[in-house]
Amino acid sequence: MNRDSQPKASIEHKTLKKGNYSIHYFVSGNENTETIVFLHPAFGDHRCFDKQVDYFSPTFKVITLDMPGHGLTGISHSNEKLTDTPMHILEILQTENCEKVHIVGVSVGSLLAQSFALQYPEKTLSLTVLGGYDINREQKGIMKAQQKEILKWIFKMIFSMDAFRKHVATTAVINKTEQERFYESARLFTRKSFAMMSGLNKLIAERNIVKNYPLLLLSGEKDLPAAILANKEWHQHEPDCELHIIKNAGHCANMDNAKEFNEILMNFLTSRTERE
Repeated sequence: MNRDSQPKASIEHKTLKKGNYSIHYFVSGNENTETIVFLHPAFGDHRCFDKQVDYFSPTFKVITLDMPGHGLTGISHSNEKLTDTPMHILEILQTENCEKVHIVGVSVGSLLAQSFALQYPEKTLSLTVLGGYDINREQKGIMKAQQKEILKWIFKMIFSMDAFRKHVATTAVINKTEQERFYESARLFTRKSFAMMSGLNKLIAERNIVKNYPLLLLSGEKDLPAAILANKEWHQHEPDCELHIIKNAGHCANMDNAKEFNEILMNFLTSRTERE
């Protein structure tokens, strides 16, 4: 099948009620198959996966969501934080009658995908990490690189949130059209949204865990060298996992080179089923 000519998927917009606050999520695809949950990068929203929704919906049930502080979900006046995303996913799965899930995270979304797999390994069919790093090991190199980037964010934000949004769009993706898509997502991210991101550093800790699910590691070839190195080192510690470097792609390689990303992920997911 030529999936490049795949028609647009039919998407149902739903909400998970949390008191006076709602998590917005989107469901498409085949109800009678396995489920994939995609978690977007910081400052983006579910639209970062438009090309994945259309590609995977004929084969899988596909769920995307706007995490706290992002997209239509926006900010909460309760105690909800971005780090509560694993719990939100669990509640969404219960609502959608999904027993287990393939979870795919990009950048910050990959940290939360790992957190879900760490908390609910019995619910995890597989884990895919794009543009992320292992939260179960100390990450001094990545932390140093991130601190430099955060200083740039602060400088941009002081003068203009729009300048900040344009900056993160150009650092997330290299394709001009996809930069515009990311920018449109980032327009819903406000200064107040940053409050929802507190506690992310607490996800990282030295842990000795045994994964009972397949792991796929992905990096864009034009991502920061520290990010690519982190994935290569992760692969050395867990040689049974798969590692792929996606050509002509930056940090959010699923947007820059959707064709290669989609094919690698589909092969990973379907080969897992065939092995079983």
